[in-house]
Amino acid sequence: PLGKRAPQRQAYRLIELERWKAHLGVLLNVHPKYFPVDGTLAALAIVAAAPSGAEAQMQLAGAILRAVWADELNIADPATLRAAAAKAGLDGDRLLADAPNAKARYDAFTQEALARGVFGAPTYVYRGELFWGQDRLDFLDRALAT
Repeated sequence: PLGKRAPQRQAYRLIELERWKAHLGVLLNVHPKYFPVDGTLAALAIVAAAPSGAEAQMQLAGAILRAVWADELNIADPATLRAAAAKAGLDGDRLLADAPNAKARYDAFTQEALARGVFGAPTYVYRGELFWGQDRLDFLDRALAT
């Protein structure tokens, strides 16, 4: 967990966040007001959005991440999640109502990730090979090109 990392690693993480912020040209608060935060309900909402399709799930995930890192909102608050869902074109009330039913799927995804050797996010699995971290996506691009 972030809070248990060596102080040097925690300090370097902030430098890296500033670098990514500049590189991507995005709004990013490196010390957001609500971080770390319990993301369980947000994760369940993303899983509950599956019937709307993967693109809708990605839009919702992006809206939730923006809420934390750009807008400094509390994603453990159902009102914040409803607003994020609306930005993604989804019905937040329905997603939150379906969130408890998504728990079994969420748990199954977690078990699948553990079985595949996933140890952190983001991790991509392509042809049984793990690609971990946003700074290693070039390797995934090369694998996809072959």
